[in-house]
Amino acid sequence: MRIQVRVDGVRQQEAELRSLQGWLRREPAARGENLSLAGKAPEPGSMGQLIDALELVTGNGWSAASFVLSLVTWRQTRPRPTRVVIRHGAVEVSLTEGTVEEVRRIVAALEQADSTPRSTS
Repeated sequence: MRIQVRVDGVRQQEAELRSLQGWLRREPAARGENLSLAGKAPEPGSMGQLIDALELVTGNGWSAASFVLSLVTWRQTRPRPTRVVIRHGAVEVSLTEGTVEEVRRIVAALEQADSTPRSTS
């Protein structure tokens, strides 16, 4: 399963994504999962790739609830909590407040996306 995470509305987007990557690597629930930074191809004349997302490739033992709670906790450590956008397949959800209701909604959406049959063609 592949999940993409973006942070919106921050100047230092790449720094925030690197911080999140480090945070998740230290989380027991995410240990052993493949975490990588992803981005757009460099524009002509630019100095390199623009990192705009963190990609998480998980196995069968992945827990949407643990993942979302890790995101909420990381977000609370930031000087200015930002909107975190999570994409899994065709599902895209935003973490903005970190309320219990919001966490439940995001976990349900991710779990539903995970159980949706995918085409094998």
